[in-house]
Amino acid sequence: MNPTVTHPDTSFDVPRVRADFPILATKVHGKPLVYLDNAATSQKPQCVIDAIDDYYRSTNANIHRGVHYLAEKATEAYEGARAKMARFLGADHAHEIIFTRGTTESINLVAQSFGRSTLKPGDEVLITWLEHHSNIVPWQMVCEQTGATLMVVPINDRGELDMNAFESLLTERTKIVAVNHISNALGTINPIKRIIDRAHQAGAVVLIDGAQAAPHLKIDVRALGCDFYALSGHKMYGPTGIGILWGREALLEKMPPYQGGGDMIASVTFQKTVYNNLPYKFEAGTPHICGGIALGVAADYLAAIDYTAMNAHEHALTEYGTQQLSQIEGLRLIGTAAEKVSVLSFTLEGIHPYDMAPVLDREGVAVRTGHHCAQPVMDRFHIPATVRASVAMYNTREDIDALIAALAKVRRMFAGL
Repeated sequence: MNPTVTHPDTSFDVPRVRADFPILATKVHGKPLVYLDNAATSQKPQCVIDAIDDYYRSTNANIHRGVHYLAEKATEAYEGARAKMARFLGADHAHEIIFTRGTTESINLVAQSFGRSTLKPGDEVLITWLEHHSNIVPWQMVCEQTGATLMVVPINDRGELDMNAFESLLTERTKIVAVNHISNALGTINPIKRIIDRAHQAGAVVLIDGAQAAPHLKIDVRALGCDFYALSGHKMYGPTGIGILWGREALLEKMPPYQGGGDMIASVTFQKTVYNNLPYKFEAGTPHICGGIALGVAADYLAAIDYTAMNAHEHALTEYGTQQLSQIEGLRLIGTAAEKVSVLSFTLEGIHPYDMAPVLDREGVAVRTGHHCAQPVMDRFHIPATVRASVAMYNTREDIDALIAALAKVRRMFAGL
């Protein structure tokens, strides 16, 4: 897979897409909703909403146990969703798909199962300065537990990985490389194919945090060649509380269970428990059945999208937003990578991001302010926080214009301009 997004076509039917998302017709403080907080969570198309409604109206039952009609119907739908997610990720087998609560739990699963059972003192885990806290803290925890050392690849002033530093930090001591596909704070698209290939040459296992990539890029784990890929359903137009860990079958088979309980066992006595087969040995307890089914519907929805046209549309919006924001006096864009997607992160001289958000909200503009669970990124740029506007396929140039107009009001209120 080529991680570079191409932009040859701009004929994306945005009105048709917007019609699929009923919440976009909402008025906020009497003004049309301008939803630019998609990196935090995306809105949901009607088909996903319908799937959730239909599940509780016509299917609700526990899975994998009962033999009555509803239990078998729910099991079939849930396992059907697993197969859909395998196709969405280009996986070889549906049993390589582990349902989790989201990317965070997926990374914790790998850290505590694979990492804790294989790392030892002297080993190193290599992450980057661009990571979300969910791809930092689990590795800090497992390093503390095993005596391994956490190493960090720095970034440059554009918010791109220093690949020379990556090469120098990658040694025979590196056992795990964990890196995001796209930065949630800056939108940087990392050269993960190169990272994966080099990490494998060094003998390391590679986990990709795909939370921000799933709604924007076509993912093929076989073409990428990674060992683990984690994503969250709610970032890719699916429900909250459901996500995926894909792992190579050979690695998953060797890994011990992450949690104990129902469904992850084959048999239990007080003397010994025999664990279930893949993927169930990693899915203790009753899962988010409805969420899994609706995530499969979201994957179907995305699979029907013309990615080339969508990428071109999102790239054009990002370029337009960058151009418009750059004309505002005192505005500093944070993250100007050559390869980036959908995120416009910025500060405005003399005005704290937290003070801007309520004014933007009164204009109907929803953005995120804060450190975006990426405090090391903020530290790198010597700032406490940014305003982050993040676009999705249903956003328009008019949404960007509304943001720019609202920022003008912010400046008038706080700077007297």
